[in-house]
Amino acid sequence: MSYVYVMCTVLLTVFGQIVIKWQVAQAGALPDDPAQKIEFLARLLLNPWIMSGLAAALLASVTWMAALTKLPLSHAYPFTASAFIIVILLSGYFFNEAVTPLKLAGVALVVLGIIVGSQG
Repeated sequence: MSYVYVMCTVLLTVFGQIVIKWQVAQAGALPDDPAQKIEFLARLLLNPWIMSGLAAALLASVTWMAALTKLPLSHAYPFTASAFIIVILLSGYFFNEAVTPLKLAGVALVVLGIIVGSQG
């Protein structure tokens, strides 16, 4: 069950990042005027999708705590790097962000790091 908690942590983290990026992209650029910045950010914070992303971050923390009751931190933490992999792939899919050969090489290194770092 502890690996299910780790997987939930990763998936909730990814959900939060993708949803927040989606809504921030729709909102447009951050205004230059300080008063408009505050209004802009307040509107974002009240956006239900942004709230769901923030709630996902909170739930990810809860599932992470549950995972750490069963697993050593040095073993569990490398698995969280899989969030980077998923976010890179989904950002290419949903936001048409470039997934270059260099990024894919980085993903391969992260996968290798997860394999090596989670041993023993």
